[in-house]
Amino acid sequence: MELILKDTKEIINVSKSVFNCNFNKILVHQVLNSYSISKRQGTKSQKNRSEVSGSGKKPWRQKGTGRARVGSIRSPLWRSGGVTFASKTRDYSQKINKKMYRGALKCIFSKLIKKDKLIILKSFKIKYPKTKKLLKKLNILNLTNVLIIKKKIDKKLFLASRNLYKVKVISTNFVHPLMLLTYSSVLITLKALKNIEKILL
Repeated sequence: MELILKDTKEIINVSKSVFNCNFNKILVHQVLNSYSISKRQGTKSQKNRSEVSGSGKKPWRQKGTGRARVGSIRSPLWRSGGVTFASKTRDYSQKINKKMYRGALKCIFSKLIKKDKLIILKSFKIKYPKTKKLLKKLNILNLTNVLIIKKKIDKKLFLASRNLYKVKVISTNFVHPLMLLTYSSVLITLKALKNIEKILL
């Protein structure tokens, strides 16, 4: 499969199985759902009657006092007692195996290419870590809401982009399906593209 570099107009060959596969909506939805749901902390916790501090002694005798029968001061009916159906810490994460994860990435990259949302450049650098310099380069490419992917994190690019809400710079190690679909466009360097191709093959 042939792709054209935006800056040099060179033609490059990439794997058809990685960048030109059919979009599997169910698979992508499942992987995205697993990412979203794994963000839930699930750290809510309450104490049931066995965990609440207090004596296990019967407060008063069963009969003859005129009061209601009680077995423990830790009863949920009492103030400072345990919670009847106490909620506990829960792990909401869903397991996604490597084959599913890679398949979802292939589908998303293929869709980005078909919709002309993947901009491939031979290189993308700035001389100084200045936000204005980065914005100037992005304006030339007519990009505002963009994810920039490089093989290794460029410190100057990272510093220049950290104040921009709609611009994110990451390395190929941090690419995941949810991030690829969060931004309107994805800008990727040739080295990063080849690295992703190697990982997904």
